[in-house]
Amino acid sequence: MRLLPAVILAIAIILAPLIWLFVPRLMSSEETGFAGTAIDSGARIEIEMLSQQVEDLQIRMEDLTKEMARVAAAASRAPIAPMPNQTGSLPSANSGAEVFQQNGPNDIIDAYAQVVLIANRRNVNDGLTIAGPSYLTRVFGPPRESMSDQCEEMTNPRLASKLVLEDVGPIRVRMLKPAADSLRRVFEEVRVTDPDLYARINTAGSLCVRQIRGTRGRASTHAFGLAVDLNIDGVLDTLGDGRTQLGLTILADFFKSEGWVWGASWGREDSMHFEVSRQKLDEWINAGVL
Repeated sequence: MRLLPAVILAIAIILAPLIWLFVPRLMSSEETGFAGTAIDSGARIEIEMLSQQVEDLQIRMEDLTKEMARVAAAASRAPIAPMPNQTGSLPSANSGAEVFQQNGPNDIIDAYAQVVLIANRRNVNDGLTIAGPSYLTRVFGPPRESMSDQCEEMTNPRLASKLVLEDVGPIRVRMLKPAADSLRRVFEEVRVTDPDLYARINTAGSLCVRQIRGTRGRASTHAFGLAVDLNIDGVLDTLGDGRTQLGLTILADFFKSEGWVWGASWGREDSMHFEVSRQKLDEWINAGVL
């Protein structure tokens, strides 16, 4: 029981700077009636910074709980919780989670390429579901008669007739026409509301008709012309590490609003990957555009 005051004090010390940062911005958002994705670049950076701090705080509290249990079991004195530094920002977590530190307005341009922990990544697609290879094959048939591990031409007549090669804003893609049009709407919204981010968007590819590596004849969403891989400044993300470029976490909000799924939520995180959700796909099928 003597440890309880120490635990409460440690949590209060950790929470105080975060509350001081978060509450005024939340109240400001409510007073201005903010809704949707229309928010300037600086505010986006601050919002993502707060998300990273929340995620970092959760990790640190878990570590603190484990440490308190270890100390209690060993009947030794509890460690003192880390204090904020002189600038008022929280120190980095022992877990290695990186928290964006904003030093001034000039940091905004470089911040988009910064690699950060993906906050609450398992729930980033809440409300949307993937179509998946089985559903896509059942609806359209395979994208070609036989597939290898190499990208080849699409031979499915229903799908091939809908393929386009178009500029959709900052990038050029080869995709099914409804997907390309949808992607263009996403990027136009980004261009209007966050031109700094728009200028940094790059792609690692879209259409690739091949089987998923390690499988036989199982096609990915890329093989159907319904997915695209994106990055900031042409720098590829490390697959499966639970981290991504800050710019991609911001882009994910625009894609979700348009009905696209983000690969960051998958068991093996793939944050460069964006694909059309089953809800959006069914909408296009019902409208007769696919």
